Amino acid sequence: MEIGNARPIATELAAAKHHFIADRSIHDPLSAGGFEREGLACLRTIFEHHDYAVLTGGSGLYLRALCQGLDKFPDVTDAARTQVQNLVVEQGLIGLQTELERLDPQHFAVVDQQNPRRLERALQVCYSAGQPYSSFLGKREKRDFQCVYLRTHPERPLLYNRINQRVDAMLDGGLEAEARALYSHRHLPVLQTVGYQEWWPFFDGDYDRDRAVELIKQNSRRYAKRQVTWFGRGGGYVAVDGVAAAVELVEVG
Repeated sequence: MEIGNARPIATELAAAKHHFIADRSIHDPLSAGGFEREGLACLRTIFEHHDYAVLTGGSGLYLRALCQGLDKFPDVTDAARTQVQNLVVEQGLIGLQTELERLDPQHFAVVDQQNPRRLERALQVCYSAGQPYSSFLGKREKRDFQCVYLRTHPERPLLYNRINQRVDAMLDGGLEAEARALYSHRHLPVLQTVGYQEWWPFFDGDYDRDRAVELIKQNSRRYAKRQVTWFGRGGGYVAVDGVAAAVELVEVG
């Protein structure tokens, strides 16, 4: 998934030690919890020789997992998964909403009630533990390092134009061929992501190539918008104009 993930090129990889780049198979996905565990081990090694480590990426959940920790939940049982799946089949989204409101009104009041995956996850925990999902929140391990949170903040038109140009560059670099090579694995969660998922209906003949490209750009812009919202919440991120400004801020701080 080199092109779709915009993997750093060889000269960039040689300029500084990188971690978690092309380090596992698509059949061995890394959850946010797994990233937290592996990332902390990696940081311990880095801090033996360096004062700073740079963490960069787009997944706010994974960044939070490593820098702040995740709430610890009990293992979900097969019985709980089956129970939730049966509820989905029989009653759909409304059934999930009604059941979670009954079992955990506190979490129901703040969860995205239109997101079935979030509702399913909360109910699986409720059924498995026999306790409300919310009872497991807010119990995170403290970190022994300090984080400085930075974010770029280009104007929306400039951001969207860069996204469109990036997609065009990936297409020129062979994104379609890369997606075709992964077509037989399209059912995997890692391939239900922007830049890949839009190709599957095109390959199946549901729409033409122009539509696939249009959707990649559209969904990339939507993802960027969600990122802007995520990193703009809570006031923890400092806006910087670029790498030079980020380095100066960290050194001064």
